[in-house]
Amino acid sequence: MKTLRIAIPSIGTKGMKDKVSSVFAKAPVFTIIDIVEGEIKEIRKEKNPASDLKQGSGPIVVKNLKDQGVEIIVSGEIGPGARTLIEMSGIKLVNVEPNIRVSEALEIALKKLSSVKTGNKSSFSLKF
Repeated sequence: MKTLRIAIPSIGTKGMKDKVSSVFAKAPVFTIIDIVEGEIKEIRKEKNPASDLKQGSGPIVVKNLKDQGVEIIVSGEIGPGARTLIEMSGIKLVNVEPNIRVSEALEIALKKLSSVKTGNKSSFSLKF
């Protein structure tokens, strides 16, 4: 069974009930979600080690997420430097509106991704 690992920059540590951060590389927390066969298997809330840096946080965050096996980043605003690094690392990027719930952002992202794969927007169902 393949695990799909998704990272969402968040404003706090409430997991799925938290809100998507309006910033990517300086987000205080990343909610990391593991999905296996359409089911959420694990939700972790990890402090962003680069959130307080004045500059250079983008490369640190992208490397950290790549090293953790993240395959998809679901985020609001992402600067051009971080966007390029994400694309170069092979991580998929799904843009959503900031300040929506992490759970809503996850559902939007999975629908967008499944519609790209199958051409059918209703082909994915997530079990909470």
